[in-house]
Amino acid sequence: MKKEAVFEFYRRLAELNPEPQGELDWVNPYTLLVAVALSAQATDVSVNIATRKLFAVADTPVKMLALGEDKVRELIKTIGLFNTKAKNVILMARQLVDEFDGEVPADREALERLAGVGRKTANVVLNIAFGQPFIAVDTHIFRVSNRTGLAPGKTPLAVEEKLEKVTPALFKLHAHHWLILHGRYICKARKPECWRCPVSDLCRFKPKTQAPKTSVPLPLEALAEPSQ
Repeated sequence: MKKEAVFEFYRRLAELNPEPQGELDWVNPYTLLVAVALSAQATDVSVNIATRKLFAVADTPVKMLALGEDKVRELIKTIGLFNTKAKNVILMARQLVDEFDGEVPADREALERLAGVGRKTANVVLNIAFGQPFIAVDTHIFRVSNRTGLAPGKTPLAVEEKLEKVTPALFKLHAHHWLILHGRYICKARKPECWRCPVSDLCRFKPKTQAPKTSVPLPLEALAEPSQ
């Protein structure tokens, strides 16, 4: 996608949603960190259901350690991989208390040293909690970037690096949210809804999917019983 088209791509998404928000519930950087870590291979909706009770009793690393792994496991058991995630939540809380005085570091390298935290999770936290213009490449962003031609790449890291390069500074802070929401609700995996896409003319995906045909009601005479 050419430079002018990239700018227009983001401009339209920004016009439709000037202040995009993530869909995970959180109350402070620590709860955001936990929520994002729990969201791996799980939907934001399912994570929010579980963390509603979890964060009500443990919204700091100290409180999480006091809660203990067994109780964390019980509260998040509706989320995929809950056994491993409960273990990581406790290990992460211990690391934060021992190494960072219970505070979430605003540094990607430091975040990636925490249990259960990878580059994507670190980028999300830095972007949302600390306002740093990082772009976390999940399945939605990976798909949108490749399908549209915005920032094609064979790996999430390659796509991230390309997005960092081509995304205008004006749009970098919110690019993460715009692309995720676009992939989640319009540029869907199985059948993108091209007929209502605001950037369809800029996108290289072909053939564009057409709007579903609406059923046309039959005329009343067609419903009448046939004459004998």
